[in-house]
Amino acid sequence: MKSRLLVSVFCCFLATRPAPAQQPNPPAPTTPAAQQPDDVVQPGDWAPELMDAVLTSPNPDARELLLDAAFAAGPAIVPQLEAALKDDRTAEFAAQSLAFIGGEKAFEILAGLVNDPRDLNLRRFFYGALGEFQNPKATQVLLDVVARSDAEPDRTVTEAAILALTTRSDLSLLPTLRQTGKKLKDIVIHDDLDNALEVIEARGHYLASPEGKEEGVSVERAVRTYFYPALKPPPAVPKPSAPAGKGSTATRSATTQPPPAKPEVSVEIRRLTFSPDKSRAMAHIVFEDPTALANYDMVLQKQYGDWTLASVWLGTELEKPQPAPRPTGPPEN
Repeated sequence: MKSRLLVSVFCCFLATRPAPAQQPNPPAPTTPAAQQPDDVVQPGDWAPELMDAVLTSPNPDARELLLDAAFAAGPAIVPQLEAALKDDRTAEFAAQSLAFIGGEKAFEILAGLVNDPRDLNLRRFFYGALGEFQNPKATQVLLDVVARSDAEPDRTVTEAAILALTTRSDLSLLPTLRQTGKKLKDIVIHDDLDNALEVIEARGHYLASPEGKEEGVSVERAVRTYFYPALKPPPAVPKPSAPAGKGSTATRSATTQPPPAKPEVSVEIRRLTFSPDKSRAMAHIVFEDPTALANYDMVLQKQYGDWTLASVWLGTELEKPQPAPRPTGPPEN
């Protein structure tokens, strides 16, 4: 039954591959099906083979659609993903899918990746999945990963831990993160940590405000709250009073001038996929500002009727070409 489930979920993605010549039906197995354990992966590891066929198809959207299909299948597909995790061709996809699906069994499998002997650096999926565990123990694990970043050979492992920390809005984390940042030598990680500090601080203040405490948190609102630092309106800039003797009194109160133009920023939920019980959602996000475009995958969990952010995953980034700076030298004679 498990093989039928996986085939029915994934077969639509194989349409772009050439169909093999039709073969006669194979003879019926001599061993009764009742004697074959249902949870044993059959010889040939059909799950990794099938996933690899989809991932290597000419369809450029195959991987993303396959992630959606695995997420929509939910915990029922975890045994197949565990089998695919053992195959180097599909290990990264399987680890990512397990992190998205969540649940006790998936997280138990991800925890084993910390000591995975292969040179695949799959630990990043375990640390990224820790984002949804809002408890001191999980937070300390992530803080330790960031503190060790200069000794970490794979920068993506640290980046996953930093993104996991951005799911939090606990302002008490800020002093520790700032202190850690002072010790980091990796410039890229230092910049990532500065961005994370801005996200945590801005969202923490927003959620503590009357506006942020409004009831009923939708998927869209949870997503936009994460990007609040980029979306919030700029503060008004006070305009100083005119000095005495220039046609105005020195006692006139300061007025305000219109805020500067806010760079255009957009956050688009391109596609949503829900878990079988509708308690978990995966959103493909496109974030765009005048300088760059970035793709995010966000996993959200429904708790007490509200949607909360579970984990954040940064995908492809594209910098936009900028106009050449104007010359600043003296004019030519």
